[in-house]
Amino acid sequence: MTQRRIAFVTGGAGFIGSNIVAKLAEDRTLDVVVCDRLREAELGKWRNIAKHPIGDFVAPEDMFDWLEKRWRDVEVVVHMAAVSSTTEPDADKIVHSNFTLSRDLFRWCADRQRRFIYASSAATYGDATTFDDDNGYEALAALRPLNTYGWSKALFDLFAVRQAARDYAPPQWVGLKFFNVYGPNEEHKKSMKSVASQIWPHVRDGQGVQLFKSYREGVPDGGQKRDFVYVRDVADITQWLAENEQVNGVFNLGSGQARTFEDMARAVFAAAGKNAQIDFTPMPPAIRDKYQYFTQAKMERLQAAGYAKPMTPLEEGIGDYVRSYLSQPDPYR
Repeated sequence: MTQRRIAFVTGGAGFIGSNIVAKLAEDRTLDVVVCDRLREAELGKWRNIAKHPIGDFVAPEDMFDWLEKRWRDVEVVVHMAAVSSTTEPDADKIVHSNFTLSRDLFRWCADRQRRFIYASSAATYGDATTFDDDNGYEALAALRPLNTYGWSKALFDLFAVRQAARDYAPPQWVGLKFFNVYGPNEEHKKSMKSVASQIWPHVRDGQGVQLFKSYREGVPDGGQKRDFVYVRDVADITQWLAENEQVNGVFNLGSGQARTFEDMARAVFAAAGKNAQIDFTPMPPAIRDKYQYFTQAKMERLQAAGYAKPMTPLEEGIGDYVRSYLSQPDPYR
């Protein structure tokens, strides 16, 4: 009897997770198992995985029982499940999801010698001006995130690095600090969707869009910069890591190029073949003091580890997102 090959993806019906599922499922010798909650059918989260074969679907509360029964077939655990809202008020909920569950999965993979790839976040950097991609313990411990979400991710990065230094780690463990990811399958995220997805209905209907005003000297309205990374690149890198078990550590995952929100909006208008109509609205006072004005991932370490595929430029990624997904009757990947 041929042994099954399983990739176990937590949060596999979510935005980033479902794109990873789609990429991994291209390998027909691999059973991609999704662990997630679909919640309300009308949100359409189930549609994120509807086009791809999956080996099983597991409720989060059954995760460890399922893994214990099938651990010999599991090649890699890809842990994308998280409370990702930066405005979630329940700190205990955030820590349980983003640290405690991650810790338990890390230990399970270490005990069973199964590989582990997980989602970290650029939010761990806080209001940094440089994003050095240093996964040494001292560098990670020096970071000062601005919110509970970022702190919970930073806490787990430190845990993973510390455990690896004690030789109690999975045979491969990789944390990916996602910067501003955009692309298909984010419809269910509502207010947490990317700017491209949020402004698309207005652009489609020939209306203007609004971006935040700037409250920092030297930064024009709409000139706040982010490292926007296409989710296709995230999925490609995750697949590459799953095939290169010698790569370990915490890595930045962005495009490597900071672009303004105005650049993003103009790219959406251009992809739709429309003239840009952009106005600027006041930033809510509650977030003004915690607002990041610049992020840009340094990507040299991932490249040094052997990943050679170029990252997708903003205009190319937005063009594909708009033409292949947002403008289509079925916008799901």
